Amino acid sequence: MSMVLRIVIGILAVALALALGRLLGSYVEPFRAWVEGLGALGPLVFVLGYAAAVVAFVPGSALTLAAGAIFGIAEGTVTVFVAAVLGSCAAFLVARYFARGAVERRLAGSPQFAAIDRAIGREGRKIVFLLRLSPAIPFTLLNYALGLTRVRFADYALASFGMIPGTLLYVYLGSVAGDAASASAGGAEVGRTVVKAVGLAATAAVTIYVTILARRALREATGEAGDAR
Repeated sequence: MSMVLRIVIGILAVALALALGRLLGSYVEPFRAWVEGLGALGPLVFVLGYAAAVVAFVPGSALTLAAGAIFGIAEGTVTVFVAAVLGSCAAFLVARYFARGAVERRLAGSPQFAAIDRAIGREGRKIVFLLRLSPAIPFTLLNYALGLTRVRFADYALASFGMIPGTLLYVYLGSVAGDAASASAGGAEVGRTVVKAVGLAATAAVTIYVTILARRALREATGEAGDAR
């Protein structure tokens, strides 16, 4: 990755974090206070709500950002990862045993899924891991789609570790946005927000690089040079 591209990514990441901070400023603090007011039950309620949202086809990006603002980077990443694994495993089991027909109709005629299904027949765990790093199908739909393939549930669950880079990036972004919101309200130091924003830029650059490598490997594994996007 060229230095110019890294600089551009860094600038965009900081700008996005500041924009999110302004946008979420009136919502993050009340939501944070509500979750913290639940005490030890706060993370558990968040995990269960997140998992339910995944099963219900609700995009988890907003909740992942909120986790960064509420729990911080380390705890937020662990919380979201656990929630995402629970939700994705539940969706996988629903597709495999209860809603096969509906999922098949949703995926009918998808060349991407056909290529993925063939590749999973050869290297199930590896392909699912690559999909988690760089999904060819949106996350919520991918969970159901994989339930129709021949991948073993244990391999599917183990491959969930591929979600960590993307989860870390979104949680980090949410943490920076939360700090920016607090700073604008006089509740956090601007210097700390800037330092975290620089770290966010570095995290984004690494995640993008990993995603590029994963896409390349996925194209090679599926034999579909133009479909794994």
